[in-house]
Amino acid sequence: MGFVENPFTDKARFNFDLFSRHARLAQRIMDDIIDLELEKIDTIIAKIENDPESMDLKGVEHGLWMKIREKCIQGRRTGVGITAEGDMLAALGIRYGSDESIDFCTTVHRTLAVEAYRSSVEMAKERGAFPIYDAAREEGNPFIARIAETDADLYEEMKKYGRRNIALLTVAPTGTTSLMTQTTSGIEPAFMVAYKRRRKVNPNDRNVKVDFVDSVGDSWEEYHVLHHGFSQWLAANGYNPDTVANSTEEELQALIATSPYHMACANDVDWVNKVKLQGSVQKWVDHSISVTVNVPNHVTEELVADIYRTGWESGCKGITVYRDGSRSGVLISNDEKKDTKTETSDGRPPKRPDMVEADVVRFRNGEELWLAVVGIVDGRPYEIFTGKAKDSLKLPEWVEQCQVIKVRTGKGTRYDIRYEDREGYGTTIEGLSRMFDKEYWNYARLISGVLRHGMPLRYVVNLIENLHLDAASLNNWKNGVARALKKYIANGTEAANATCTECGQDALVYEEGCLNCKSCGHSKCG
Repeated sequence: MGFVENPFTDKARFNFDLFSRHARLAQRIMDDIIDLELEKIDTIIAKIENDPESMDLKGVEHGLWMKIREKCIQGRRTGVGITAEGDMLAALGIRYGSDESIDFCTTVHRTLAVEAYRSSVEMAKERGAFPIYDAAREEGNPFIARIAETDADLYEEMKKYGRRNIALLTVAPTGTTSLMTQTTSGIEPAFMVAYKRRRKVNPNDRNVKVDFVDSVGDSWEEYHVLHHGFSQWLAANGYNPDTVANSTEEELQALIATSPYHMACANDVDWVNKVKLQGSVQKWVDHSISVTVNVPNHVTEELVADIYRTGWESGCKGITVYRDGSRSGVLISNDEKKDTKTETSDGRPPKRPDMVEADVVRFRNGEELWLAVVGIVDGRPYEIFTGKAKDSLKLPEWVEQCQVIKVRTGKGTRYDIRYEDREGYGTTIEGLSRMFDKEYWNYARLISGVLRHGMPLRYVVNLIENLHLDAASLNNWKNGVARALKKYIANGTEAANATCTECGQDALVYEEGCLNCKSCGHSKCG
C-alpha cells in the first residue's frame, strides 16, 4: 500500500524501484536482528550457567538454549514479509481475486524475493555466508531455480559468494500489525468494508441515540466503522468519510458498490481464485503464508475438501478455512438480520433435505421423560419430533446430536433417526411416526410447518405457549416443546407479546433460553 503513488485515482501506479530498494534494506535489518537475538541468547545461557543449581538440574534447559544458539548461527534464518496487499490492489483499482490481481501479486512477490536474495548475497560478500551454505545441495531446489531463471547473474554470484541467510521470506498473520497500520492483513482481502460496533451510552444524556438495550438494561449506540482504505477512497473521490459513516444502510451499500472494494472482501472472493492467488505467491515465498479461505455458513464437507485439494495442487504449504458463523462475536455485519425469511417466492417452504442434522433435547411431560428431536436447516430449527424416552426411542443419555433421515418406501414416506455410538458406529431407529401418540404427532407437525415457513422463533414460542389445550399432559408437553425451542433464540431478542410479571413492563429479552427483564432484572427460565 505504501508503494502506491496517487492511490485510488486513475494515475495510481506501483513504485517498483522504491519497493526493490526497501526490500534490500529490510533484509539487511533482519540480518542485524539475528545478531541482537544471539546477544540475548548468550545472556540467557550465561544466567543459566551462573545459577546456583547443579548442572544435573539445569542441564536440559542449558542444552536447549545451546541448540537454539547453534541453529541460529548455522542458518541465520529471517522472515521478511508484507502486509496490506488487499489495500494495495484496491488502491491500484484492481479487484482482489481477479486474474489481473493474481498476476500483479505474483510480480510483486517475485520482485521481493529476488531483491531480498540479492541483499543476502551482498551481505555474504561483506559479512560471510551462513556457515552451512553449500550451492551443490541446492541444485535441485525449485525455489532457487526460479531465482536463477529470473536473474542469472544473481544466481552466479550466489554460487560464488553464498548468501547470508538460509531462508528469508514469509507472510505472517500480521493481525496486530494491520490493526495498528489500519490496513488489510498480509495477502488477505479486507474482511469487511463497513461493519457495526456498539458503544455504551447514558440514555439520560442529551442527544444520545440508543439503538440496543442488553439483558441487564445497559444502553448502547450502534455506529458504522469504515475500513481505512475505503475511507481513503472516499476522500480521494470527493466524499466525506465521517458523513458516509452516518449515512443510511442503502446509501452506504451504494457507495461500496462503486468502490474497488466491491466484491473483493473476504466473503465475496471466489475461494478457487483465493487459493490460486496464494499458490502463485507461495512460489516466491521460501517459508509459509498465513491465509484464510472464508466460506459461507452452509458450506458442504465436499467443498471444504475441494479447497484443501486445490491448495495442495496449487503448491500451498497450508490453508485455514473459516466457515461464516462458526464462531460467535466475529464482527456484526451490516446486513445481519435477527429474523430471516425462509419461504420461496411463491410462499412454499424450502425443500427438505433427505438428511437433516438434529439436536436431541430432553424434557419432562408430567412425570414422564420425553425427547424432542429438533431438525436444523441453515442454522435454525426446521422441524420437531417428540416422544416418550422409552422402548425404541430411549436414546443413550450422552446422545445430543443425530440425523433425521427421510426414507421413501412403497407405502409412502417415513422418518428414521440415526446416531453414532461411542465407537463411531451408526445406529438407526426406523419409523419415528409409529412411536408417537397421534395427537402429539399432529401438534408437532403443526409446529414444524410454522418453523419451515420461517416464522421468527420468538413468535413460534409465543404461539406454542398460547395453545389452548385441555389435557394436563398436553399442557406439560407444550411447555416442554417451548423450552426446547427457546435455546435457539439469540441472546438479546425481545420476547413476543409478553410483559414482566414483576414490574409489568414490556422489557423481556431472551438470554441463554431464559426470559430476563431489562427493566427490573427479574429472570424466568423454562
